[in-house]
Amino acid sequence: MDHSGHGMNMDLPPFTLGRGLELSADPFFLISCLVALALYGWGVVRLVRRGDKWPIGRTISFVAGVLTILLVMCTKLNDYGMVMFSVHMVQHMIISMLSPILILMGAPITLALRALPVAARRGHKGPREWLLWILQSRYMKIITHPAFTIPLFIASLYALYFTPIFDTLMESKVGHIGMMVHFLAVGLVFFWPIMGVDPGPHRPGYIMRMLELFAGMPFHAFFGIALMMASEPMIGTYKNPPASLGIDALADQSAAGGIAWAFSEVPSVLVLLALLFQWYRSEQRQARRTDRAADRDGDKELEAYNAYLASLAARGR
Repeated sequence: MDHSGHGMNMDLPPFTLGRGLELSADPFFLISCLVALALYGWGVVRLVRRGDKWPIGRTISFVAGVLTILLVMCTKLNDYGMVMFSVHMVQHMIISMLSPILILMGAPITLALRALPVAARRGHKGPREWLLWILQSRYMKIITHPAFTIPLFIASLYALYFTPIFDTLMESKVGHIGMMVHFLAVGLVFFWPIMGVDPGPHRPGYIMRMLELFAGMPFHAFFGIALMMASEPMIGTYKNPPASLGIDALADQSAAGGIAWAFSEVPSVLVLLALLFQWYRSEQRQARRTDRAADRDGDKELEAYNAYLASLAARGR
């Protein structure tokens, strides 16, 4: 069976970064990303027009996240990813780890909750009410719980690449698109409870979030090392790369393993820094609330003391 790509031109020239960044749009991802940017922009404009503020940093983060998806799915990187394991692994790491982190830091759900109109009539559900219902549903609680997200995060590597599932998906365009959507979805549900700004059904303390983060990361490293140490190509799709590329399948697989191993470190550091910053901001807000409560208590005590003095003066008269 031919595992060399679904109907792709196999006379690709040797891969270079400049050539990889040439446009080669996948219609599904191109349309999806443009719709996502348009909806986010509509939400921001709606808030601004009614006098509300939306942090520019969140907008930049969301746009950057969507652009990273366009980068790996709507350029020649996607074409080379069909025949070069190392390029595919770059796609996988970006769309499953970097893109979700940037998108989540853009707080799209919070923006939607603030921008969507409330149902016109009581007892009816508008877009905002339906979104709240989904967020509070039992299904959402299950798919954002670490007992689900961590095994899913790990299985997306081992169960996919080390079984025939990967080769089967790569045989069709629909299968390939579905796999890349899966990578993005897994990254979103894994990182959302850990460092997402948006409200969610599962939001543990900061120590537990860090433990959740580091529970999944070592498996990326083990996966990469397994690819690097293999004595023969392990993925059928990439066993026979086009002769025009001039690459060795085993060397390309080793490069893919190195990418998987190294890339697990960078997002971990980004998420850890974001967590520490959120923790610091949370502590600052708590301190301000405590100070305000203390001030109110102090004012009440002073008022009570003044009233006591006034009562003594009245009795003396």
